[in-house]
Amino acid sequence: MPELVTPTTRLHASWLDAQEEWGPDAHMDGAGLGSDDDVESAEGFAAWVEKLHRQSDRTAPVEQGRVHASYWWIAEGDTYLGAIDLRHHLNAFLLDAGGHIGYGVRPSARGRGLARWALGEVLYEARLLGLDRVLLTCDPDNIASVRTIEANGGVLEDLRETLIGPKLRYWIELLPARR
Repeated sequence: MPELVTPTTRLHASWLDAQEEWGPDAHMDGAGLGSDDDVESAEGFAAWVEKLHRQSDRTAPVEQGRVHASYWWIAEGDTYLGAIDLRHHLNAFLLDAGGHIGYGVRPSARGRGLARWALGEVLYEARLLGLDRVLLTCDPDNIASVRTIEANGGVLEDLRETLIGPKLRYWIELLPARR
């Protein structure tokens, strides 16, 4: 049974396996991985995991161009399946192209509904942060992501050309937080 877990060094080997599946130059949506993050060594991976934890602390400063964000990994036991992040607010870039939430599922775990499930869980967390609605974006040809967003209540606002290419922009209105 999959679960959302906070980033942990326990999943280092499995995370590296997933990165290999994506390929060396692929962007792993939702992971918060920067081009200068060392994830190969145990020490570098631990430092990156700690950086992800700090980024969710609203009292701590974040790097230039970043916003506070919470990260979760989709895991099944000791297997890393993907990641999802919730940006606490939008800067100009995120409003145009990135949105509040990003997610990615490793290629070998796709087709199981993991992104749809994880997005539903994180929408609850967004409401707890005080957000009334969230923006999600995806590439126009990413049919799986379109279906994931729409299954969670996403309403298409527009298709626009952004700094990172064409993006579909969806808004999801959030219901009051209840479990």
